[in-house]
Amino acid sequence: MSAKARPVRVEVRPVWPFRIPRLVGRDGLNRMRGGVLTRLLHFGELPVVVRVGQPARDRVLFEARADAAEAAEWAIQRIRWALGVDQDLRAFHERFRFDPLIGAAVRADPAVRVMCRPEPFEALTWAVCEQLIDYERASDIERRLTWALGRRCPRTGLRDAPTAEAIAAATPPRLESLGLSASRSVALIKAAREVARGRVDLFATDHEHGWRRLRAIPGIGSWTVQMLALTGQGRLDQIPAGDLKFLKLVGQLKTGHPRARATEEEVAELFAPYAPWAGLAGAYALRSSKFAVTRGASASAA
Repeated sequence: MSAKARPVRVEVRPVWPFRIPRLVGRDGLNRMRGGVLTRLLHFGELPVVVRVGQPARDRVLFEARADAAEAAEWAIQRIRWALGVDQDLRAFHERFRFDPLIGAAVRADPAVRVMCRPEPFEALTWAVCEQLIDYERASDIERRLTWALGRRCPRTGLRDAPTAEAIAAATPPRLESLGLSASRSVALIKAAREVARGRVDLFATDHEHGWRRLRAIPGIGSWTVQMLALTGQGRLDQIPAGDLKFLKLVGQLKTGHPRARATEEEVAELFAPYAPWAGLAGAYALRSSKFAVTRGASASAA
C-alpha cells in the first residue's frame, strides 16, 4: 500500500443498538486506540487498512485505505459484516427479552453481537488452534501463526491472519514449532489444502457441503465446524455445543452443581428453542449474572 492511497469512507447508522467491541486479543490482529478499531486485510495481494470509529451511539464510521478503491470498499464490507453493524435483532429481543435464562441479560444489553472473523478461513484456523486447550495458550499459538505466516503492512506494522495458501504450503513440523500439536498441525494443513484448492468454498451459500468435507478430515470435529459456522460464516443458528463453557453452564443448570458437566447433546437440546438464534442466545447465556462460567479450555472435542 503506497503512501498516496486515498481513503474510502462510509458512515453507517445501525438499525439496532450497536457499539464497537474491544477486540484487542492476544492474536495480534486488531489494534484499538482512542476508541478506534484498526485491522489489516488483503484483497488478493493488495493490503487494506480499515479503521472503525463510533462518534455517537447512532453513527459508525468506516475508513479504508488501499491502492484500489475496489479493495477498500471490499474491506469495509467485510469488517462491517464481521461486527454485525447491520444486524436487525428486534425479533430476537422481542421474543426472548423475558426468557427465564437469558431475558435479564437481553434487556440489560441489547447491543450484544456474536463477533465474527472477516475471513472465514481465519475462523477455521483459530478454531483448530483453540481445540482442547485454554484460551491464553491458544491465543499465543494464534499470535505465532500470525507473525510467522501472516502478511505484514510495512507502513502500519499491522499483520493479517495466514491465508489458506500459506497454511497449505507449511509442513507439520513448521506448525508444531509454533505450538500446535502434531495431530492438529496435520488437520489444519489438510483443511487449508481443501480451501486453497477450491474443494471447500467457505463463502458459498451451501455451507453444509463444505462442513461435510471438513468433517471428513481427522481432527476436524463438530465443535470446530460449529465455530467456523458461527464466527466465520455468521450462522447464528449454530452453537458450539462442545465448548467447555456451555458444558459447564448446562451441567450447572441441570444439576445445580457448579462442577457438573453436560453432554453436547444436552447443550444442543437446551438451546434448540432459541432457533434460529442459538448462537446469539448462547452469548447471552454466558453473560447471565446467575451463572459464573469461567473461561477454561476452549472445547471438549475437536
